[in-house]
Amino acid sequence: MADFTYGPVEILLISFDGDRPGAALGDALRDLIDEKTITLLDLIFVSRSMEGDLRIVEVEDLPEKAQLPHLELGELGLAGLDDVEELAVELPPGTSAAVLVVELAWARHFASVLAASGGAVLHQERIPAAVVNAVLDAAG
Repeated sequence: MADFTYGPVEILLISFDGDRPGAALGDALRDLIDEKTITLLDLIFVSRSMEGDLRIVEVEDLPEKAQLPHLELGELGLAGLDDVEELAVELPPGTSAAVLVVELAWARHFASVLAASGGAVLHQERIPAAVVNAVLDAAG
């Protein structure tokens, strides 16, 4: 069995108030990394001006005071400019977001075993937590 270097990867576009995420979001992300639930591979910040102009800032281009020394990135550049622009189409004027490329580290071993046994994931769908909670609250 060949061990995969990475498990499944997801690309997320997350919005937040202001021009950068708050400390609590960074802490929660760091907790997931420390617990080896995810590996943060790439991180890019985007904002759309009130006029509709898109600004893309990669982590290594952040001003020194905004650097994120506590977050190690595994594969800078994994999210290409085209990917980021496509995701940012949803970003309303006057808002900011981050594009996170995360490996689902918890699934790495399972993916290796699945591939070695000739299996494959035929379909995968992620349902956002807000939707799951709203449906369960409505049913309860």
